[in-house]
Amino acid sequence: MIRNSKAYPYLLIAPAMLALFAFVVYPMGYLVYLSFTNWNIINPVKKFIGLTNYATMFAREEFYTVAWNTFVYTFFVVAVTLVLSLLLAIWFNKNTKFNIFGQAAIFTPHIISLVSISMVWMWIMDPEIGLLNYILGWLGIPPLRWLQSSDTAMLSIILVSVWKGLGYYTLVILASLQSIPPSIYEACELDNASKTQVFFKITLPMISPQLFFLLIVMTIASFKVFDTIRIMTGGGPNNATNMFVYYIYEYAFVNMKIGYASAVGVVLLGFISIITVIYFKVLSKKVHYQ
Repeated sequence: MIRNSKAYPYLLIAPAMLALFAFVVYPMGYLVYLSFTNWNIINPVKKFIGLTNYATMFAREEFYTVAWNTFVYTFFVVAVTLVLSLLLAIWFNKNTKFNIFGQAAIFTPHIISLVSISMVWMWIMDPEIGLLNYILGWLGIPPLRWLQSSDTAMLSIILVSVWKGLGYYTLVILASLQSIPPSIYEACELDNASKTQVFFKITLPMISPQLFFLLIVMTIASFKVFDTIRIMTGGGPNNATNMFVYYIYEYAFVNMKIGYASAVGVVLLGFISIITVIYFKVLSKKVHYQ
């Protein structure tokens, strides 16, 4: 009987493994292969050129600008979103009518398409008729060219990204807070523990697995940001908001340099892998699983 054979477990996981190979392993391997060629889509011939794409990439100043922009964007989006999500989740962790309405309101941006959100924020940040400059003028502050200036374009993109994802991450943390047994807090009250002690000794360790998961997910998502930049700034002004995925898009589908774009993709994959490993090496020991 097949069910009693040693090959039966492997037959069960075979469809998943085939899908993994077809949609993950093979594309990654093909990406690495293309990074050693000068393929330009139009010409079917893929000429092997060794490490030329990598040498060209590391010799270009724009690559380091793109890398710096990506790291800055990722750091601030992840840090600000995670901290605000935690604070809001603690605030919403009370069963009141206002908090129920607040949860629904803050989650709304997550279910709205990013195109719509970007268009709305482009209007809000318009230097002539935008709501933000109207508020600044009311406060006596000179208007800003939010998306048109190199000084504020990155800040604008970060603001939109945080606003877009804040509701989702808040509800994930809120769900983890509500899964903590009330008896633990009752024991803390009997021991006269302060709110600060309860937060750092009980609450934070109990939700650390969810925070660790969100940290990794948010970091990877931030490294792969594309839609917001494509719609709102196009990587400008002066490459101030150009990041890895948009940089890859430009060279692959605008300049038709698939080989060079693949080399950048391999470097991006390397950065994400290294950061993920660092997270697991440094932070996984501080995660407390129940």
